[in-house]
Amino acid sequence: MRRDVRILLLGEAQVGKTSLILALVGEEFPQEVPARAEEITIPADVTPERVPTHIVDSSEAEQTAEELQEEIRKANVVCMVYDVSEEATIEKIRTKWIPLVNAETERGPRLPIILVGNKSDLRPGSSLEAVLPIMSQFPEIETCVECSAKSLRNVSELFYYAQKAVLHPTAPLYDTEAKQLRPACVRALTRVFTLWDQDLDQVLSDEELNAFQVRIASCFGRPLAPQALEDVKMVVCRNVASGVRDDGLTLDGFLFLNTLFVQRGRHETTWTILRHCGYGDDLQLTNDYLFPPLPVPPGCSTELSHLGHQFVQRAFEKHDQDQDGALSPAELHSLFSVFPEAPWGPGFPGSIRTEAGHLGLRGYLCQWALVTYLDVRRCLGHLGYLGYPTLCGPHSQAQAITVTREKRLDQEKGQTQRNVLLCKVLGAAGVGKSAFLQAFLGRGLGHPEIPKEPPAYAVDIVQVHGQDKYLILCEVSSESPLDASCDVACLLFDSSDPVSFAHCAHLYKHHYMDGQTPCLFICSKADLLGGAAGPGVAPAEFCRRHRLPAPTPFSCAGPGPPNPAAFSQLAIMATFPHLLQAEPGPSCRWLRDLLCIVGAAMVAVLGFSLFRVLRSR
Repeated sequence: MRRDVRILLLGEAQVGKTSLILALVGEEFPQEVPARAEEITIPADVTPERVPTHIVDSSEAEQTAEELQEEIRKANVVCMVYDVSEEATIEKIRTKWIPLVNAETERGPRLPIILVGNKSDLRPGSSLEAVLPIMSQFPEIETCVECSAKSLRNVSELFYYAQKAVLHPTAPLYDTEAKQLRPACVRALTRVFTLWDQDLDQVLSDEELNAFQVRIASCFGRPLAPQALEDVKMVVCRNVASGVRDDGLTLDGFLFLNTLFVQRGRHETTWTILRHCGYGDDLQLTNDYLFPPLPVPPGCSTELSHLGHQFVQRAFEKHDQDQDGALSPAELHSLFSVFPEAPWGPGFPGSIRTEAGHLGLRGYLCQWALVTYLDVRRCLGHLGYLGYPTLCGPHSQAQAITVTREKRLDQEKGQTQRNVLLCKVLGAAGVGKSAFLQAFLGRGLGHPEIPKEPPAYAVDIVQVHGQDKYLILCEVSSESPLDASCDVACLLFDSSDPVSFAHCAHLYKHHYMDGQTPCLFICSKADLLGGAAGPGVAPAEFCRRHRLPAPTPFSCAGPGPPNPAAFSQLAIMATFPHLLQAEPGPSCRWLRDLLCIVGAAMVAVLGFSLFRVLRSR
């Protein structure tokens, strides 16, 4: 909703524009009327919509054409004032003032217009018959109000209607020529209906309608009485044959009710519903709704909180209509129906476990863990589309995210509190990094669900001392610049290619040897015979010298799923990095050598002194 409203009054001279402004402010008819009133600002606390309102007068005698055009460009709504007792001023509205306003807004949406018939005290009848053709010709005209500055009749009402035309515009919701809701409005209301249809039976039951009514407290605030619910459904039944089914309100009935609100001038009701569900004036979800602020300090990571896990699991259970513990392609399509496009992209199943093309709860939660860890802003948007702020109270979806403590503190404590851990898989080209990632998901060589273009990430749940941890494997290309930051590093080499081990040893010495990141060397293709020994140190000897765990053999071949021991070992090392001590850095080695020399010298001195004492005795 806008933060303020700017109302401009236009019209012929002597129609009473200035008198209307002064009558509103002074609550009496002014005895002396200047040629043009100064701009008036009405504070938010005295306006019905609680929004500051600026009222601007105009005068052709006091302003140049350029100044008048500038005021039109700054206005949010225009009140076109005519004298009900002068037919010529009505005709000027059609031939002069509306074309002038539209010429200034031809490149964008047209300004809403309120027709104001002043001096109604001078005419016994109504002027509406004269202005109805104008209202039919120009759909940007919101309404027409007859008033009198002298008797104060409808003066405050006309400014209320002007404010309402800005804060609750009709044009984005309703096509006055076609007499139906606009497509963007239908899409938005369809998403709202889907969010509140908790059992996905395509109707809103009395319980769901009451939950909807209570949640949108700014609009309704209390449940509908049983008789009121029946009256609503009766009105729908009389007008829409498919509006009610099984004593519940269908989407057609829901759309009809909102059409009725707009047609009867109660479009603020529809706007309240839409804004509560995150929509702006353009009927798109706002950035404030989708992306609430969530600071993530350096060294910290993001994962779903307990509330976030509960919410996404409820969404899974809602769309698992056959209750088989997995989402079929049709059920997944239903889950994604509230998004403008598929949120995880077509290749996402390659990063998680699937079951014959169905997405189980385990893989579903893993996908959420992956998105939350890699791109928390994107995750916030996904939660927004699923309706977290709408369905879970007044708070934003930032409550669904946990920001972990700095990794430095984890290293000082000797244990991590993170539930999502990152492992970078490094190695030369051709050692089987992609196969290693797919093996993590239970897909050995020849598995039918291996994607043609394997993604760079794989995530699955691994148990560490009885606790579930989400382990993310990230394949690092041997050609791209290396960002060594992670919770554990997996250095993969080919058992039949000694050169590949030399590549891993080089990576370790240049990126991890002097750091605190635990590292594990894994010997891939262990089912193959080893090649000729390379010129360097053997893998087992290299690991022994650098105080690293012995190389772990691994193979993707065989009829059964790959051995998960290597992945468990990686998760344990990431959770308890202090249990594996890396080789001290150069400065530490220098200090160690110095201490050894000093210690040896002290032992020699003590030994010589003891020899002299014993000899003298």
